[in-house]
Amino acid sequence: MSDDPSRREPGLPTIDVREYGGKRDGVRQEMNRRLFMQVLVFEVDGRPDHEAKELASRLRAAGVSSVVYADTMDARSIGLLTWGEAPSHFVQHVRPHLQSSALRPRRDFGMLGRTYATGHEPDLEHSLLRRAIENVSRDAYPWHVWYPLRRSGAFAKLEPHEQGQILREHATIGMAYGAQELAHDVRLACHGLDAGDNEFVIGLVGPELHPLSHLVQAMRKTRQTSEFIAKMGPFFVGYALHRT
Repeated sequence: MSDDPSRREPGLPTIDVREYGGKRDGVRQEMNRRLFMQVLVFEVDGRPDHEAKELASRLRAAGVSSVVYADTMDARSIGLLTWGEAPSHFVQHVRPHLQSSALRPRRDFGMLGRTYATGHEPDLEHSLLRRAIENVSRDAYPWHVWYPLRRSGAFAKLEPHEQGQILREHATIGMAYGAQELAHDVRLACHGLDAGDNEFVIGLVGPELHPLSHLVQAMRKTRQTSEFIAKMGPFFVGYALHRT
C-alpha cells in the first residue's frame, strides 16, 4: 500500500493491509509482516515411521523448520507442519522435499493460514512472528490438534462492540487453559486460501491430549461457537515425532 495520497485513484477506498496492535510508548504498533503456516497430511506407502524420519532428515538438511507428526487416527499417515514469512517458502523450499512416490497427499487435510492481529497485542512483533513458532516448537508440547473453521455471515453483520464482547468470551477461556499450561493456541486466518472456503485455521498444542479436547468442548458453550460457527473440521490429531 502506498501512503502517498496523490497515487490513489479518486473515489476509491483506501486499502490498508497492515497489522495493528496496542500502543507502546503512546504510539500504536503497526507492521506489514506476518507468518504463514501450512499443515499437510500424507498417506504413506511402505513404512510411515521410516518415511517420517526420512522426511525430517531432508528438511533438516535443507534448513527448513518443521514438525513431522504421527497421525493419531491413521497408522498409515503422517503429518507435516512448516512455516515462513514468505508464502513462496512452501513452493520453493518445502515442496521439493515432498515429491517422494511414497507420500500421497490427503487433500482433505491441507491447511494454510497467516497470523493476524486483533488490534490489542502488547507486543505486535512477538504475536505475529514468534508466538506461534514458540508454541509448536516446544518439546514439552507433543500433542497438536489442527482444524479449519468458518463463521456464518451473521457474525460479520454484528456491530463491532458486540463482536468484541463475543470474541473476548472466547479468548478468556483460551487464556485460562494457557495460564494452567493445559493448552496453547495458534490462530491463523485463511480467507481465500482454503479449498473448503474456511476462514481460520486453529492449532491447539499441549503436553497432554485430553485438555485439548476439553478446550474444544468448553468453547462449544460460547456464543461465538454456539451461534456463529457454520463449520469446523476436519480435525487432525498429531503427535510430534520430529522437529527440525
